[in-house]
Amino acid sequence: MSDSKHWYVVRAISGQENKIKDYIEKEIEYRGLQDYVGQILVPTEKVYQIRNGKKVSKERNFFPGYIMLEAHLGGEVAHTVKSVQGVIDFLGEVKGGDPVPLRESEVNRMLGRVDKLSEEEEKINIPFIIGETVKVIDGPFNGFNGTIEKIHEEKRKLEVMVKIFGRKTPLELSYMQVEKES
Repeated sequence: MSDSKHWYVVRAISGQENKIKDYIEKEIEYRGLQDYVGQILVPTEKVYQIRNGKKVSKERNFFPGYIMLEAHLGGEVAHTVKSVQGVIDFLGEVKGGDPVPLRESEVNRMLGRVDKLSEEEEKINIPFIIGETVKVIDGPFNGFNGTIEKIHEEKRKLEVMVKIFGRKTPLELSYMQVEKES
């Protein structure tokens, strides 16, 4: 049975993918169709942002509005999945037509992507731009304001030009040592 399972893409209401995934799992279990359905995935990536000087981790959907489903769509599986609240339809070539399975290369790329994202080291969204004014909130220059001259992504540092005693002085500060001017 497992050799006839293929990966399909289910379109769902955006922002509710995890809830809909749970609904699908419960419905499959309720109807006893577990043998026909393998994995159900909502590909996400971990994104780190800095808010108020603190690093905040957030899961972000990689494909908003889509759920990946490994299944054999024989019998009532397709109808069961489509009838779940929040599911729009299967992704196919024709609207309302038969669901089209993903190609092997797409599946490997998607699964590889999902695995890579779950293992991936911290990826920080850089909330700063060159030329922006920031306030130093940590270190010996706490309380000083400066302008961002350079952003060193790989080191997670900013080069900030700060006026000290009337002279512009370049400082290298980590993302955590500054905050945006409000």
